[in-house]
Amino acid sequence: MDPLLVAIPAAVAAAAGLTAYGAMNPRSQLFGPTIRYTPAASQLALTFDDGPNPSVTPHLLDLLDRYRARATFFMVGKFVRTNHALVREIAARGHVIGNHTETHPNLFWLGPAQLRDQLVRCQQAIAAAAGAAPVLMRPPYGLRSPLLAAAVRAAGLREVVMWTLIPGDWLPRPAEWLIERMKPIAARAGAGKPTRSRGDVLCLHDGDHKRPDGDRMHTVAALEYWLPRWRDLGLEFVTISEAANNAAK
Repeated sequence: MDPLLVAIPAAVAAAAGLTAYGAMNPRSQLFGPTIRYTPAASQLALTFDDGPNPSVTPHLLDLLDRYRARATFFMVGKFVRTNHALVREIAARGHVIGNHTETHPNLFWLGPAQLRDQLVRCQQAIAAAAGAAPVLMRPPYGLRSPLLAAAVRAAGLREVVMWTLIPGDWLPRPAEWLIERMKPIAARAGAGKPTRSRGDVLCLHDGDHKRPDGDRMHTVAALEYWLPRWRDLGLEFVTISEAANNAAK
C-alpha cells in the first residue's frame, strides 16, 4: 500500500481532532488566550450567561446583594435592547457586564464579517444601555474558532472568558440536581490545603438564549443554598475584571 494513502487520512484526522479540541475544550488556548481561572484558590468568580432576563435577573441581583457577591454577566445583545433599565441596574449594583454576542450563534461556523457583526452589535447594545462597552466576552456554547481572536480585537474587546465548572443549569432539572453538580467548588475549598493555586470560574445562566423570559429560578435556588456555604469556607466572590487585574499584579 502506498504510504501516502495512510499518511494523508491520518494527517487530516489529526488536524480535525486538533481543531475540535481548540474549538470545544475550555482549557484550550489554541485559538487565542482565555481567562479560565481566578489567580487565587480563595477566589470564586460567579458568571451568568444569556441574560438579561426580567423574570429571573432581579431575583438573582437581590440574592447576590445579600451575600455581597459581585458577579460577571455575559449578555445577549437582542435581550439587552429591550431591557435597558435592568442592564443599568446590574451595572449600578457593582457587577461587570460582558459580551455574549447579538443572537447567540455557534461562532465556529461564522465568517469574519458575520463574527465581527455579532460582537459589534452586542457592544453597541450594551454601550447604549449601560453607558460603556464591555471588554470581556464569552463565546456562545463555549465554542471558538481560529477567527475569534482577531474579531475580538477588532470589536474593542480584550479578554475571552471560559470556565472551570459549568454544571448544566440550562437543563430543566430541579435545584437539588444542580446543587449536587456544583459540589466540586466546595470540595476544593474545603480540602484544607488548596488542591491548586488558582480558583474557580463558575458558568451559570440567568437567561435562555432562545426566549427572553426563560425559567432559571432553579439556578437562583441552587445559589441560595451554596452562597452562604462558600462564604463560610472562606471563598471571596470576585468579578472577572477583578480576577484579571489581580493576576496582572
